[in-house]
Amino acid sequence: MNSISATDVTLRGLGACCAVGNVVLHALLVPDHLEEKFYIGVLFALGSVVMLAVAAALVTLKRPMIAWLTGALVSFGMIIAFLLSRTVGLPDGYYESGWESPYGPLSLIVEGLFILAFLTWLTNTPPTADTAKPPGKTDREPVVAGRNGWWR
Repeated sequence: MNSISATDVTLRGLGACCAVGNVVLHALLVPDHLEEKFYIGVLFALGSVVMLAVAAALVTLKRPMIAWLTGALVSFGMIIAFLLSRTVGLPDGYYESGWESPYGPLSLIVEGLFILAFLTWLTNTPPTADTAKPPGKTDREPVVAGRNGWWR
């Protein structure tokens, strides 16, 4: 069966919206961060490009596992980097004292929501026919000889 469930469509849509939200929030901050700490601006730009690709993949791929995993890893990394930058700091003396309202809290929301959508999608995805069978097994049952002839 090739149809996609309503839950799958909803979760993919939510994931794509969160990814696009992440792109918008970080892309707006790229110019300022390129001036303040160049590598942070580059990481924001790179993260935005990756999350844009994730959003596109979630709505176009038949099997979006790689998109989900990539988006979840990038989102988790951004959350960790955000928290580190406000506690112990990042390399080259990068330390932020505030939350950059509204960008900081909004980015944490879309990144956390992306991860939750991924985990929900992961637990609601039924195994496909390809993964349900052990390798080398066919759909046919073996034919076994019985007392009265051939039967299954």
